[in-house]
Amino acid sequence: MDKKTVFSHVDHTLLKATATWEEVSALCREALENGMATVCIPPYFVRMAKAEYPSLPVCTVIGFPLGYNTTAVKAAEAEQALREGADEIDMVVNLGNVKAGRFDQVTEEIKKLKDIAGDKVLKVIVETCYLTEEEKIALCGCVTDGGADYIKTSTGFGTGGATLADIRLFQRHIGPGVKIKASGGIRTAEDMEAYLAEGVDRIGASAAIKAYADQD
Repeated sequence: MDKKTVFSHVDHTLLKATATWEEVSALCREALENGMATVCIPPYFVRMAKAEYPSLPVCTVIGFPLGYNTTAVKAAEAEQALREGADEIDMVVNLGNVKAGRFDQVTEEIKKLKDIAGDKVLKVIVETCYLTEEEKIALCGCVTDGGADYIKTSTGFGTGGATLADIRLFQRHIGPGVKIKASGGIRTAEDMEAYLAEGVDRIGASAAIKAYADQD
């Protein structure tokens, strides 16, 4: 698999707490130069990124990284991000509701955010490192029934990231219209190619360019 193909599936990501506009702007330039799918950046920088790089697809995060904001707060975050130019939204589910078995509420929140996103892409972060297999399977149903475009493994801020085993589990249980984004701990070219070979459509990574530079 060639580098250009891999990069076309990468959400070039910078979500660290200390991110500056200078760093985000450099990320955007790298994404454009290397044909990345999007940049995934904090909501604060969406307006600036879209103004400076209007042709670049911009993804941002909602309810990040813990997911326990109220639905109203997540909705307001998403509405503002879309007004300011976000093309894609990555939302974190309410893990408290997941652990309590309130999957109907999880589904309703996803539906609400998808209603707001409309024809923009909505990805749902389920944070697999905290989940049992049964919860992962149930969340595949929530994401499918909620009308989201993607199920996403991880925030990168939890106790673990993506695994190929979870990707295979998702493949068996998501609906036919749902794609998969793998994120968290994906740092090598071999990792990225392995996830794409398993049918992942997007990869969230901050080190994709370095990974291929290290191969040269």
